[in-house]
Amino acid sequence: MEQALNFDVVIVGAGPAGLSTAIRLAQLAKLYARPLEICILEKGSEVGSHILSGAVFDPRALTELIPDWLKLGAPLETKVTTDALFFLTKNNSYPLPLPPSLKNGGNYIISMGRLCQWLGREAEKLGVTIFSGFAATSLMTNEAGRTLGVMTDSKGLDKTGQPLANYQAAMQLFASYVVLAEGVRGSLTQQVIKDFKLQGKYPQTYALGIKEIWQIPKENHQAGQVFHTLGFPMEAQNYGGAFLYHYGEQKISLGLTVGLDYKNPSLDPFQELQRLKLHPFIKKQLLGGRRLSYGAKSLNEGGLQSLPQLVFKGGLIVGCAAGFLNVARLKGNHTAMKSGMLAAEALFSALINGCPELVAPYEKTLKQSWLWQELYTARNVRPSFKWGLWAGLIYSAVDQYLLKGKAPWTFGHQADHLSLKKQSRCKKIIYPKPDGILTFDKLSSVQLSHTHHRENQPCHLQLKDPMQAIEFNWKKYGSPEQYYCPANVYEILELNHEAPRLQINAANCLHCKTCDIKDPGQNIKWQPPEGGGGPHYSNM
Repeated sequence: MEQALNFDVVIVGAGPAGLSTAIRLAQLAKLYARPLEICILEKGSEVGSHILSGAVFDPRALTELIPDWLKLGAPLETKVTTDALFFLTKNNSYPLPLPPSLKNGGNYIISMGRLCQWLGREAEKLGVTIFSGFAATSLMTNEAGRTLGVMTDSKGLDKTGQPLANYQAAMQLFASYVVLAEGVRGSLTQQVIKDFKLQGKYPQTYALGIKEIWQIPKENHQAGQVFHTLGFPMEAQNYGGAFLYHYGEQKISLGLTVGLDYKNPSLDPFQELQRLKLHPFIKKQLLGGRRLSYGAKSLNEGGLQSLPQLVFKGGLIVGCAAGFLNVARLKGNHTAMKSGMLAAEALFSALINGCPELVAPYEKTLKQSWLWQELYTARNVRPSFKWGLWAGLIYSAVDQYLLKGKAPWTFGHQADHLSLKKQSRCKKIIYPKPDGILTFDKLSSVQLSHTHHRENQPCHLQLKDPMQAIEFNWKKYGSPEQYYCPANVYEILELNHEAPRLQINAANCLHCKTCDIKDPGQNIKWQPPEGGGGPHYSNM
């Protein structure tokens, strides 16, 4: 029998947006002596274990939320000292003028996972309840369609869905309001957008970010240096870029983002990052170093024009679940936090006034905030690259320098899964074998993410039509899932001259959601596995 608990607000996701929502709500409750029961559900084994970000962090929203964060020991340790942007060819690097959006004076190189852990402790000090290791799997609604709360996953089911000896029934968490702060491509958020018809003017578009942390020799390290690159290893028709940040004790945060609107089905973002490390500019900074961590996460890049409606019956959508990343600045953590704070203020007003549906001020105050202004001025940068690298750079320079982001037009997007060409129309990309020094294979990389799923549980990666994996994906596109997945979850097996078949290694899954986004037939459905499973990122 399900256990039922009651709260004023249930927040799904303990990322920067969800934690900021909870903290701001609790602050208001304390300020106005109006006690509130606030709960956060986090599917990771602990707060921060599923958080992955670059991350150069703008502290603007944090300062608004917790003005004395420095005194309280927030883990913002390495202040940016220098910025540089380079264009890479195969063997050379050329400095480019640094656009205003990439100037990082006053920002910090941080681990977003560590900051979320700190925010979690601050939330708990204010009386917020955090349930880690519990995945929210469905919404509970009444006959009128209003959301009443969320249902968590049942634990201890075998692969067929039958209870084991350690079975734990799902929990029902009832609330006056539900806040969806699941992050990019959240499963409940996708369901809500569909059920409540909240889709924005254009579909959301995404990138896959792949990141490694390296410990490097002291002589190679210059804390506070921030490098961004364009060009190699990406082809000019593909959107993407790399980052390399020096921070902490002789550490480098190295990563590559690849726009998921690429066309060649054999493009492998993981392998593109391995190629990047062989470039002389990158290689010289890593030589003598040791890779410590690895992870991957999708990013929503659609901008303002891809935002869904943010209010539904009984709930709100905040942070990356909605899509508040500022692509021009390559930042989304501060905007996610600000959206959560504005949501909390709208929720508190509705709660104290006893008006369960009056949360519309959230969208109104968003449009009056600096967050909206940031997204508005950046809205045309990402879609301009659909014409290729050089056209995108030229347009973006005009848009940002001359027009200041206030052009009287707004470019649109198409869904990323529509962009793939058939394999017969593309040259297959052949990647070099890993050397085990600078470049590595996917399986050894997944080990560094500390990913774990209980083996005997229902597979959380479902094919709507199992036949489509071969008849459509393999025959027409060469099974792109075996390339775009950064964790070797999808394998095509051709044993003993038998017909090919798709094997799903769900235990490897990093929860990046790329398969849910890029599958050309939209045949893969990602749903949360048993709570507590997935990566266990440390300091990512």
